[in-house]
Amino acid sequence: MSEEVSKYFVAKSDKGILKSLGNFIKETRLSQGKTQDNLAKESGLNRTTLIQMERGNGGNLLSFIQVIRALDRLEIFQIFEIQNEISPMLLAKEDALKLRRAPRSTSKKPLEPLDW
Repeated sequence: MSEEVSKYFVAKSDKGILKSLGNFIKETRLSQGKTQDNLAKESGLNRTTLIQMERGNGGNLLSFIQVIRALDRLEIFQIFEIQNEISPMLLAKEDALKLRRAPRSTSKKPLEPLDW
């Protein structure tokens, strides 16, 4: 995310961010030629809930995910994916630290009785 965009959202209130999310839903819905009724049915929500979300008046995270899925825009959630990448140098160091021994035999010989 660019620094300019980041500063823009940091300066927004929570209500302002909800309005931005609502605008995103509404504009995406309209660009796809879907009515509020259609999108509400596709996402499994009540139309009133969708209207409130589009106005920036709330909704929960699950409802938002359902709407985004119905709009076929799940790629916006990629930013939340954590990529665990190990650097080649770190991997080489970890390999060097591993002991290089032959494994011990797990089979034990039975003990022979002692002659005393």
